[in-house]
Amino acid sequence: MTTQDLIRELREPADSKIVLLVADGLGGLPLEPGGLTELESARTPNLDACVQEGVCGLSIPVLPGIAPGSGPGHLALFGYDPLQYRIGRGILEALGINFPIGPEDVAIRGNFCTLDGQGRITDRRAGRPSQEQNLAAVERLRRIQLPGVELFVEPVREHRFVLVLRGTGLGDQVNDTDPQAVGVAPLTAQGADPASQKTAELINQFTAAARQVLADCAPLNGVTLRGAARRPAIPAFTEVYGLKAAALAVYPMYKGLARLVGMDVLDAGASLQEQIATLGRVWKEYDFFFLHYKYTDSTGEDGNFAAKVQMIEQLDAAIPQIRALRPDVLIVTGDHSTPSKLRSHSWHPVPTLLLADTCRPDEATKFGERDCLRGGLGQFPAQYLMLLAMAHARRLGKYGA
Repeated sequence: MTTQDLIRELREPADSKIVLLVADGLGGLPLEPGGLTELESARTPNLDACVQEGVCGLSIPVLPGIAPGSGPGHLALFGYDPLQYRIGRGILEALGINFPIGPEDVAIRGNFCTLDGQGRITDRRAGRPSQEQNLAAVERLRRIQLPGVELFVEPVREHRFVLVLRGTGLGDQVNDTDPQAVGVAPLTAQGADPASQKTAELINQFTAAARQVLADCAPLNGVTLRGAARRPAIPAFTEVYGLKAAALAVYPMYKGLARLVGMDVLDAGASLQEQIATLGRVWKEYDFFFLHYKYTDSTGEDGNFAAKVQMIEQLDAAIPQIRALRPDVLIVTGDHSTPSKLRSHSWHPVPTLLLADTCRPDEATKFGERDCLRGGLGQFPAQYLMLLAMAHARRLGKYGA
């Protein structure tokens, strides 16, 4: 019996409501030995109050020592084993913009980047361009044609776009061409099997053609491609938990994650305040609410410690509005850690708090890595967080006689 089978067996109806607030890349590191992390440096009176009334701990997204992508990090928070359900970034981006993915399609996440005269990357995100710049560069990419395959290039946000290859005999076991570093050229795509090698060759042709059509489009004068994937089969969130679920996200990829597991993806605006306003409007219509906050991650990836502290404080300021709705269970956590010191996702466990009227008190008083380390939840696999949410929401019956 799997964990999801057990949930199906034990779940019970209730009128309770669960809010899962994901501060992307929440966890951090001190800049100096013995110093404070971004979360510990931030002034967070509202999150601290939640910790004092609830319980906290550290969640492990995949396994100890494994730095997760956003896909596996979120799937774990939704209660899916991220090792069993391996979801490529491309499919998430495509679903995030509601692109109609076909059964033979391979979707790939694209990044615009900046290349120097020798073809080396100087900025992996092309200066985080405006939406107008993104659209103009996508229009240039749409001029590219490759033999034996239909190409779709769709804008996403800032430096991101989606490339969909539609044809026969394509595989998705292809490496990323983003080297995750500057000062080096994009990597060459290679396939792990003959079908994937066909895809890899198309990716390499597309990358070369993109450099030609974007030659005078600096800082968007190159592309990297990552996360080639087909749409996988995955149990629906509602079918597993018996919860009517709504997703309130701004960035397309996180909409794609929610859509992948069958949540209703709502038009929640373009800011946290608009997301919370939408939360209030639809409060009576759903049982479960996934609320995504991106900016703790992007500031961490930029290596901007002070900006990440500021984004955490902005999140904290919104907590009273969420609590005013009186959720039966409020969870605040991240899908992974993104320390500003590392400028990337990391393997560090993620601060997590759970607030409900059934929490057993612990001695933590502040929402930070040190307090969470000694909190009552301990260190636990993130995929079990939904079990705790269901239990505190009085939606799980007793196991066994």
